[in-house]
Amino acid sequence: MEIRIEKNQQPKVKPDPSSLGFGQLFTDHMFVMDYEEGKGWFDPRIVPYGSVPLEPSVMVLHYGQATFEGLKAYKTADGHVQLFRPYSNMERMNVSNDRLCIPRLDVDFAVEAIKKLVEIDQDWIPAAEGTSLYIRPFVFACDPYLGVRPSHKYYFMIIMSPVGAYYPEGIDPVKIYVEEEYVRAVKGGMGFTKTPGNYAASIKAQVVAHEKGYTQVLWLDGVEKKYVEEVGTMNVFFKIGGVVVTPALEGSILAGITRDSTIKLLKHWGIPVEERRLSIQEVYDAHAQGKLEEAFGTGTAAVISPIGELNFAGRVISINDGKIGPVSAKIYDTITGIQYGTVEDIFGWTVKVK
Repeated sequence: MEIRIEKNQQPKVKPDPSSLGFGQLFTDHMFVMDYEEGKGWFDPRIVPYGSVPLEPSVMVLHYGQATFEGLKAYKTADGHVQLFRPYSNMERMNVSNDRLCIPRLDVDFAVEAIKKLVEIDQDWIPAAEGTSLYIRPFVFACDPYLGVRPSHKYYFMIIMSPVGAYYPEGIDPVKIYVEEEYVRAVKGGMGFTKTPGNYAASIKAQVVAHEKGYTQVLWLDGVEKKYVEEVGTMNVFFKIGGVVVTPALEGSILAGITRDSTIKLLKHWGIPVEERRLSIQEVYDAHAQGKLEEAFGTGTAAVISPIGELNFAGRVISINDGKIGPVSAKIYDTITGIQYGTVEDIFGWTVKVK
């Protein structure tokens, strides 16, 4: 399919790169493609960013049939523009689509659509240190029908936003509240997908955590409420007695792209890493024994976010004296270096746009 392009005749004023937040400003263009049952995906187009006409009966508003992804475009030191593991993002999107009975996307075409959109709006990519262009592909059901079934119509869209640091702390360690009351997902559900409902389910606990002065929530498993799963927007890792441990992918947590990149880097460096069940009590026992050396989250938005404090049932512990650890720092420097083109990409993770 050929992508039709309609240029924005009234481009916006570019924001000050020093005042960028996260996901608040949007570029001049967006990608849109339609789906109809019996016809498939059709009419791919890049058009000016703007509103989408929807009837109040569209199924996504009533039954939540939607998926999304998140990735970034970076401006390298030598003037190139590149993406980080976009094929992995779109392959994961199809995993989410399958679970929600949404038609699969052609991965290669979806990446080409991202590249074309980034190329058109490349002037929106900020060049300041730590900044990037966040890319949000998403699919949602747009059939005007009040009945519980898979939709017969969908939109696949891509919007983009110039961003700074996701957390106000930046790369400084964050404070995390361990959630005891609410649960986000269970095996057999949709915890492994990127669907809006998963994030809606997390908001209440996040509000409570913020009121207590914490940046994010660490979720425990939804059955026994004892095993570590993930932080609200990140996968989570703990370095215990020289071994880096992260919860195994057992159907209730997201298979993060940055998580996978981190595991590959650790193995490449010869640092022991385990994917297994990890109880919150084991984490606290390791701290009491002086074996809890580091803790950090991984995700597209923040890349690496060191954890400097945990609060579980009123028991507060400080990790690595509230400072970023050497492994966390090395992972952050390496991944961001690959993304910005200052570190050699020996894994073939980057894709050039221009």
